[in-house]
Amino acid sequence: MSTIGVDIGGTKIAAGLLDDNAQLGETVTAPTPAAGAQAVLAQVAALIGELGGAPTAIGVGAPGLIDRDGVVQSATGILPNWQGARVRAELTRLTGLPVTVDNDVRALAFAEARHGAGAPHRRVLHVSIGTGVGGALTVDGELIRGSHHSAGEIAHLLVPVRGQIPCGCGHFDHLEAIAAGPAIAAAAGEVTVPAVVARMRAGDNEARTAITRAATVLGRALAGFVTATDLDAVVVAGGVSRIGAEFLSPLAAALRAEIRPPGRAIPVLPAALGPAAPVIGAALLARENT
Repeated sequence: MSTIGVDIGGTKIAAGLLDDNAQLGETVTAPTPAAGAQAVLAQVAALIGELGGAPTAIGVGAPGLIDRDGVVQSATGILPNWQGARVRAELTRLTGLPVTVDNDVRALAFAEARHGAGAPHRRVLHVSIGTGVGGALTVDGELIRGSHHSAGEIAHLLVPVRGQIPCGCGHFDHLEAIAAGPAIAAAAGEVTVPAVVARMRAGDNEARTAITRAATVLGRALAGFVTATDLDAVVVAGGVSRIGAEFLSPLAAALRAEIRPPGRAIPVLPAALGPAAPVIGAALLARENT
């Protein structure tokens, strides 16, 4: 039974076909339209048409808090006019196939919990650090969503640093405003994280400090969350996590320095499935619902 997974991002949409053995085959991508939700969903439908085959269902990972009807209940400005988008209903109309919709980080987490770094562990926090900061919880390979569709969401945790730094949600001193890629780039006086990384690896201390500070703040913030939820592992994904040890090591050290002693052995693991994880997870979610 082949299913299609779709990952809607702020700059790119990716879609791929998952086969009966949960292996990702053909994938297609396109820039994310800037003209609003209808244009974005029309582009998704066009990509699905390019994949061909005979899929039985579609799964979509998308930004924002998304309810079980596939409606975006809350969203920051990552996509214009995204809040209120009826993703499931519109894509069902455009494609004629059953559609399952969830948050993009939840889709990533589901893939990592079933087939990736989270699979050996029971209670896992999945963290994605990229253009934004996202989080999701899995227990025994199943997603925990919560009554308000925000279980595991960490972007708006208050950080243990005060500087009146604005967050994309309009409030101040939230984790996303310190640890996300744009915040790291801005702290080093750059536009992109790869530029910061290049400077760091050339020996630039300002660039290294920007990366280390973001990782440390993230680790300190997560320590309280991990203690409160008594987790078994933290899996870290997203473009910033692919910096590698220069980001993950200070993150893990800060988490363990703050956490209560019984939790200090908790593993902090790099995600295993790479950028395709949200596509894989969305397709797996669709398969479970058909």
